[in-house]
Order: sequence, then structure tokens, then C-alpha cells
Amino acid sequence: MHAARLRPPPGSRPRSQTLTDFARPSGCAGWLVRDLVCHLVIDAQDVLITLATPAVTKPTVDAVTYWHVEDHPPTGEDPLDALTVRLAAAYGDPHLLRFHLDDIGSAAGRAAELADPRTRVGTRDEVLTVDDYLGAYVLEWTLHHLDLIAHLPGARIRPPEESMARSRAMLEQIAGSAYPTSFTDRDVLLVGTGRIAPTDAQRAELRDAAVRFPLFLV
Repeated sequence: MHAARLRPPPGSRPRSQTLTDFARPSGCAGWLVRDLVCHLVIDAQDVLITLATPAVTKPTVDAVTYWHVEDHPPTGEDPLDALTVRLAAAYGDPHLLRFHLDDIGSAAGRAAELADPRTRVGTRDEVLTVDDYLGAYVLEWTLHHLDLIAHLPGARIRPPEESMARSRAMLEQIAGSAYPTSFTDRDVLLVGTGRIAPTDAQRAELRDAAVRFPLFLV
């Protein structure tokens, strides 16, 4: 990567503020904002790799069945999770991590726009169409957008409404039932994935609706 591309643009946030924000907790338990940003760099790399890994066999999963549901939250003991934390710390200067995400994230976005949605690709020992693969990442990145801003006071950029609605629909498909209509899309995503605890009133509604929660997605 050319060094000039790693210089902060005019008008960017002061270095001290960026350091403070990167050191805040994220919505992913046990991860700081910088750890989550590093995870998103790895996500973008995975998108580039998968879009360049064509498959010829029939799809084995779609955007919903791509997800596996665990009965417990991540413990941090997974080797890749541990590597992510060490790698994030190794960046040192948060501007390098931010610009790395900007570069590789932009490349992944361009590759997604150019890809034929009907093409089959392989990842995680599964086969699915590009359309379904990128659809699964709508849920992944909408959740992580919420995670990034969970403890950032004054964060102005929130996930697009259409991404929130699509992610809610996918989570309801995974759960096998709809969440109460009184829940906002944000409530569904955060409560439904165990990121925040429901209020007593919400818990009663969930119990009445017999909705399965929380869903720990991997």
C-alpha cells in the first residue's frame, strides 16, 4: 500500500480523539473498537477471496442457512478471535488501521458490484450464489455497524434503514418466528443476538410470542 494513502485527509479527527475512540469498548463483548475494525478488515479480505473462488457444484446454503447458531456467546478463545486482537494492537497508529479498512473495504465493495449475482462461489466448505453470499453480509455488517457505534457518544452515521429492515427479516427467518411488532429493527438486532438484555416488558412480549433468543451467530 502506498504510504501517501495512509496519511490522514484534511479535516480528519484529531489523533488524540481517534486514539480515544479506538480504545472504547465495542458492542462485541471483549473487543475494543480497534479490534472490531481489524475484524472488518479480515471480513473484507474474505469477501475478496470468496468472490474470486468460483464453484461449479450446486449451492448448499443460502443467505439465511449460511449462518450457524451457537448456544453460547463467543469466549474469545477461538484462535482467529485471539489473532484479531493481537493484530489490531500491532497496528499501533489507529490511522493505519482505519485507512487499511478504507482501502480493502472499498475494493471489496467494487468487487461486489462487478460480480454476477448468479455466480456460485465457495466459502467455509459451502457453496452459495454471490447474491446469497453478499446477502449474508448485509446482516454481518449491519450488526457490526451497530457494534462500532455502541459506545461512541455522538456517533451520527447509523446503518441504513433498508439494511436494518433486511437484517431483521433474516434474523426472524433464522429464529423461525417474527419478533413483536413493538420492537424496532434495532431492538430486534441487538436483543435478538444477545448484544443487549431485553427490558422486563420486552422479555414478556418475547415469551408470549415464543421467539427464540438470543441467537449467537457464527
